[in-house]
Amino acid sequence: MKKVGLLGGTFDPPHIGHLVIAEEVYHQLNLDEVWFIPSNEPPHKNKANTAVKDRVAMVEAAIANNDHFLLHTIEIERSGKSYTFDTIQLLTQKHPEISFYFIIGADMVEYLPNWNRIDELVHMVIFVGVKRPEYELTTNYPIHTIDVPGLDISSTMIRDRIAQHKPITYFIPSSVRRLIKENNLYGSSERT
Repeated sequence: MKKVGLLGGTFDPPHIGHLVIAEEVYHQLNLDEVWFIPSNEPPHKNKANTAVKDRVAMVEAAIANNDHFLLHTIEIERSGKSYTFDTIQLLTQKHPEISFYFIIGADMVEYLPNWNRIDELVHMVIFVGVKRPEYELTTNYPIHTIDVPGLDISSTMIRDRIAQHKPITYFIPSSVRRLIKENNLYGSSERT
């Protein structure tokens, strides 16, 4: 069976932490591809700060130079909240020849008991928990854990740095930085 990693998120904006996680999981689990799935409306967060079209364009730019990273817009095409159960159900129906690995951060591992239809979901997909030093990664659910280099970068931190007119060079791919600047996303300025 083909093995595909799924990395979902708002990607508001995508940053090098996302790319490092995807690449590490790809190599450590010997995956065929990693699909980046921007959420339409995440159930556990407020709405995204940036329009869907801009977030999709940023993900496309971020992964453009990696032939085993692909963009999948399944959650954007489906309006409303982006529940993982619905996404996995559709993907497994559409691609029965693929074994899916759902990549989540350590913070989400601790939140798993609150996920929509988690008891069914764990039988549909292999969860991959990405270890971070500040989280224990303990759960009663079956999780395959992966160690990745520690990068304390978040989309929130990048948006905050832009708002404070601090540089974001090296935190995000230069192609994403250009899109942020060209489209004046997050109130960016010339220093971005």
